[in-house]
Amino acid sequence: MADVVADDCCTFSYTSGTTGDPKGVKLTHKMLVQCAAAVNSRLAGTNSELCEKDTYVSYLPAAHSFEQALFGIVLAFGMRCGFYSGDPQKLLKEDLPALKPTFFPSVPRIFNRVYGVLQEKIKEASGCKAFILQKAISDKLAALRTTGTVEHCCYDKVIFSAFKAFLGGRVRLMITGSAPISPDVLDFLKVCFACPIAEGYGMTETSAGSFTTMMGDTVSGHVGGPLANVKIRLRDIPEMGYYGSANPPKGEICLWGPSVMTGYFKNPQKTEEAFHDGWLLSGDVGVINANGSVNIIDRAKNIFKLSFGEYIAPEKLENVYIQSGWLDQVWIYGDSLRDFICIIAVVSPPKVKKWAASLDKPLEGVSEALKTKALKDEIYADLMALATASKLNSLEKPKNMLLLEEPFSVENDLLTPTMKLKRNVA
Repeated sequence: MADVVADDCCTFSYTSGTTGDPKGVKLTHKMLVQCAAAVNSRLAGTNSELCEKDTYVSYLPAAHSFEQALFGIVLAFGMRCGFYSGDPQKLLKEDLPALKPTFFPSVPRIFNRVYGVLQEKIKEASGCKAFILQKAISDKLAALRTTGTVEHCCYDKVIFSAFKAFLGGRVRLMITGSAPISPDVLDFLKVCFACPIAEGYGMTETSAGSFTTMMGDTVSGHVGGPLANVKIRLRDIPEMGYYGSANPPKGEICLWGPSVMTGYFKNPQKTEEAFHDGWLLSGDVGVINANGSVNIIDRAKNIFKLSFGEYIAPEKLENVYIQSGWLDQVWIYGDSLRDFICIIAVVSPPKVKKWAASLDKPLEGVSEALKTKALKDEIYADLMALATASKLNSLEKPKNMLLLEEPFSVENDLLTPTMKLKRNVA
C-alpha cells in the first residue's frame, strides 16, 4: 500500500442541501490540516489558544464539514474529546456536567435556544434578586463593549457560576458557525458564560474554517477577517445594488486558496457553476468593514424581492424574531407577488402551556391555545417589540403569522443535520 500523502482524499463531505440536492466535496488531508492550523493561528498568543489540556464535546453531525474541521483541530492539538450520548436534544445537558468541556462549539439555532431559556429564567426573578442580576448583566455588557472583557471577579462567582454550570463549569472558549447569529445574543451569552465566543464562517467547499473573529474584539455581529488558508474578494451583484467599489464594499464573497476544493464529485456542471475566474463563488453576500472584518448579510439565494421591489434578507430577520421567548423556531417567507412577508413559527410548548394555565378559563394543551386570537395577539406584540428594538423597517415586519406545534426537524425533512432550514422543502 502506498504511503498517504497530503493531497490524498481524506473524506467526501456533502453540502447541507438547504437550496437543492447535496453535492459531494472531496476534502484532502492537507485541506483539513491547513484549516486546523489557520484557526489556531488566529488564537495564538491569547488565553483562548487551544492545547492538549483542553477538552471538547463532539455532538454535531460527524458527516458535516464544521464538525470535521473541529475534530481536525482536536487531533492537531492533542485535545481530549468526549462523544455525546446520542440525543443532543435530551441528553446533552447530562453529558456536559459529566465531561466538563473547556471548548464548546455550536450552531446559532442551539445558542438562540440557550439564550431564550436564560432570558425566561431572568424574567422570573423578582425583587432584590432581579435588581442585582440586571445590574450584573448591565455592568458586564458595558465592560465587554468598551474593553472586550468578559470576566468579573465578583459577579462571575456570585451570580454567573450557575450559568457556567449549564455547560459543565469549565468552558473557556465557544465558537458559533454555519449561520448568522444576532450580536445581542452573542454579547449576552459572553457575559453569562464569562468566556469569549468566536464567530466563524466557512463552507464545505473551503474545508469549513475560512473566517473567525479576533479575541477581545469589542464589536459582535461580524465574522472577523479571512484566515491564513484563504484569500477573498467581492463580486458585484448589480441587480441588488451591491458593488465592491461602494463604501463600504458589498458583494458576493469569493474565495481562493489551498483549502478551496477543486470540484464536486462526479458533477462537472455544478463545479463549473461554482467558480468564476478561478475563484469559488460562496453565494453569500458580505460587507467589508473599515477594519477589514466582514459582515455576512445573507445567502444570495435566500434573499427574495417583494412586489415593491424591496429585497428581504430572511436570515437577518429570523435572528431577530427567534429571540422571542414564545418561539422555538422561525421561518420568514415572502415572494415577488406580495408586498409583505409572513412568519411561520414553532411555539415553545412550556411557555404556551404556562400562558394557557393562567387564563380565567384555563385551556388544555398547546393545540387548544393555538386556536385562540388572544395568544396570537400576545406573540405578535412581542415580535413587534423585537422589530422596533432592532430598528426593522415596515416591510421587515410580518403581516401574516402561522403558529405551529410540530417542530421543524431532520425527521420531517425540514432541517439539515446541522439544524439549518431546508428552505426549498419548507
